[in-house]
Amino acid sequence: MSGILDSVNLRTQMVGQNRLELLLFGLETSQCYGINVFKVREVLQCPELTEVPRKTSVIKGMAHIRGETIPVLDLSEAIGRPPVPAEEEGGCFLIVAEYNKRTLAFLVRKVDRILNTNWDQIMAPPAEIGSDNYLTAVFEFEGKLIEIIDVEQILADIYPASTDISGDIATKEMKTKAEQYRVMICDDSQVARNQMIRSLEGLGLKVTVANNGRQAWQTLKDLADRDVDVPDYFLMLISDIEMPEMDGYTLTSMVRSDTRMDKLHVILHTSLSGGFNVSMVKKVGADGFLAKFNPDDLASVVVKRINAVNKH
Repeated sequence: MSGILDSVNLRTQMVGQNRLELLLFGLETSQCYGINVFKVREVLQCPELTEVPRKTSVIKGMAHIRGETIPVLDLSEAIGRPPVPAEEEGGCFLIVAEYNKRTLAFLVRKVDRILNTNWDQIMAPPAEIGSDNYLTAVFEFEGKLIEIIDVEQILADIYPASTDISGDIATKEMKTKAEQYRVMICDDSQVARNQMIRSLEGLGLKVTVANNGRQAWQTLKDLADRDVDVPDYFLMLISDIEMPEMDGYTLTSMVRSDTRMDKLHVILHTSLSGGFNVSMVKKVGADGFLAKFNPDDLASVVVKRINAVNKH
């Protein structure tokens, strides 16, 4: 256990080519869950929490960690399981993570190990389980199924985000211009896809959706095989970085290696914050990086691209 606690912070610097490291943890049952280490700041024994008045009991309180006050979310309760009793909090752990420009801590029962694997070993959940769940991916390890929780969905439920774009960005003139363009978005999180769709369609754009990098690549390749001018067909590709089957880095590299689409404008859109490796974005040839989720930031990137295209 001490090895995990001591090494997580260093491992968050890892950015591989379609590779990732998962921090495995448990809740109140024997089911094993995973979270990408790249989003984890540190893991520590749960300290005494400060209670706060709140509408939802999912927020257990606040932890004071290294001079910072961080909200603590009971991950069990957040996904509809029994909450951790207050008297048992001291025997639990906090996974301190950064999502969407927000630092928070997840209360979990146990922390197991760090597992190094490839994104192409991470699969989307079976369609048969429906969309009413908090799963974003699954992974088989040592004969057991590890579930990767859609943290963005949990946060959207607790901290609802507006998808409306400010009127000074979504002007009537800009909406008229935007109507002639199509944008591809690629994200494994249903809530992230829906947020982007509502914002971009609100700006007047047509939107093509892919659930992961492999699906996006297949769509782009199919268009190119039919002699469609992909960079002309799509104003831009906005892709998440962390996705099952193929991550955003690999998708960008493949786009850049295909002369039929290598001029496609690519923005990497991710909930990663803090120690994000901007040099990796440049290395794979992406045109920019955008943190999730702010509708005005998203719209501003698209508006900038529309204005640049109209200059030529």
